[in-house]
Amino acid sequence: MYFSKEVLESSSRMRQKWEDEVKKVIAKGPDQKPRWSTVSDLEIKRLYGPEDIQHMDFEQDIGYPGQFPFIRGNQPTGYRGKYWTFRMFSGMGNAKTTNERWHMLLREGQTGLSTAFDFPTLMGYDTDSPKARGECGKCGVAIDTLDDFMQLVDGIPMDQVTTSMTINPPATVLWAMYCAAAELKGIPLTKIGGTIQNDMLKEFIAQKTLMCPPDPSVKLVSDTVEFGAKHVPRWNTISISGYHIREAGATAVQELAFTLRDGMEYVEDVIRRKGLHVDAFAPRLSFFFNSHSDFFEEIAKLRAARRIWAKAMRDRYKSQDQRSWWMRFHTQTAGCSLTAQQPYNNVIRTATQALAAVLGGTQSLHTNSLDEVLCLPSDHAVQIALRTQQIIAEETGVANTIDPLAGSYFVESLTNELEEKAWEYIHKIDDMGGMVAAIEKGYPQLEIADAAYHFQKQIDAGEKIMVGINKYVSAEPSPIPLVEIDDTVEIEQIKSLEAVRRKRDDKAVKRSLEDIKNACKKGDNVMPHCIEAVKNFASVQEICDVYREVYGEYRDPGLY
Repeated sequence: MYFSKEVLESSSRMRQKWEDEVKKVIAKGPDQKPRWSTVSDLEIKRLYGPEDIQHMDFEQDIGYPGQFPFIRGNQPTGYRGKYWTFRMFSGMGNAKTTNERWHMLLREGQTGLSTAFDFPTLMGYDTDSPKARGECGKCGVAIDTLDDFMQLVDGIPMDQVTTSMTINPPATVLWAMYCAAAELKGIPLTKIGGTIQNDMLKEFIAQKTLMCPPDPSVKLVSDTVEFGAKHVPRWNTISISGYHIREAGATAVQELAFTLRDGMEYVEDVIRRKGLHVDAFAPRLSFFFNSHSDFFEEIAKLRAARRIWAKAMRDRYKSQDQRSWWMRFHTQTAGCSLTAQQPYNNVIRTATQALAAVLGGTQSLHTNSLDEVLCLPSDHAVQIALRTQQIIAEETGVANTIDPLAGSYFVESLTNELEEKAWEYIHKIDDMGGMVAAIEKGYPQLEIADAAYHFQKQIDAGEKIMVGINKYVSAEPSPIPLVEIDDTVEIEQIKSLEAVRRKRDDKAVKRSLEDIKNACKKGDNVMPHCIEAVKNFASVQEICDVYREVYGEYRDPGLY
């Protein structure tokens, strides 16, 4: 028990006295709201005390940093040993333009790279595809072949800087390009570090950049896990992503539950399909969470995530390596909280969300730019977003001690509640036969849709407040300059793609694509063949078309 009997009895007497005083105050005038709750609509008590966490066991439920259940962080020294990675999401136009943004951010103090790809690349199409026209470079960088990728990483010390790539259906192809680029620079695969998002389950649940059906999609993910475990030991081959689940309208509980159950599904698939022991690959699994606007709910969510994962790895999968028990995660501030109205309010939202992520113990952080709700971020806006992290790290003092909110009656109680409700979802999905089965039934999709609808009703009714949207509305516009990608970028990108096709060895391309097709049909690992194919300058679409041919294309059923 966290508190002695004497302390609880004393607290009970004091609480009764306080409640008597509260009744007198309320009699003179009611609270501002009839009901107080988090963004996710978890009801919040007026006050928390020892009795709210009386059943906790300090050793099993809280402990110390670097010790099970890792609720207080994986590293014994927290941020004293090293700050979180400042990793700004960057991608615009062509590879040359994005490379310039990367170098600017590194000069300004960014400590890790993160890549946004344009929509054709995300969907596995080349720039000259009829399905891609008009989209080149609009929401990220356009990558068609290894030639583009070599421009992207020009001057980047790939053995010194870690790079994250937000790519899902074509993850095998883009990671193959990263591996090939490193080898062409003379850097062995054992020296490169970074992350591919590569989380197809959340695509079926939320983001919907889809290519092949669920089972072969998960097979390709398992291929990368196996290849990374054997050949690229410093690479995180999945970033199991709750971010997009939350952006789709999920509650904090749903983000927590669906994300971690996705992670469990990948663990089970790699064990079943590849025959690997859990400790051979689990230490390189990583996660990606959203930091939304409810400050304490987000801190509690991140702390609960670590404890759930540690329990699952130790108890469900019988892991013996404590590194497998670590939940390592990146956090991004909430894009869905940004508003086009009064856009400078977004700086404040981002700062508080980033602070919550840090107090929750994130290992890596992206802070949104004030203009991202309108366009790709400008140099000026992205510098403010980066400076937000640097000020939190260097000026606020929050990195001075580890997990400073541990022991808070409120934070510990809310952490427990989030964990308990998340486990309820996880067990329900277990009973359905796992996450793939649950997705095929439409279960997480419909749960998220209901949550999004409920929140929107609360906004419309004024039960939840968004400043500048349904309260403190201003008629005065706040003009900000917009970053726009000129259509000439597409023209030049297509010319570059055509030039690559003219100079490459078409027989070698055809042979390498055939090797990928045979690997798909046999159930072999596609990664070695993908690396060979991109070295022969096979394009993103040419490789993805092989996947579509062998595995078929998936169309979202559009559940309502």
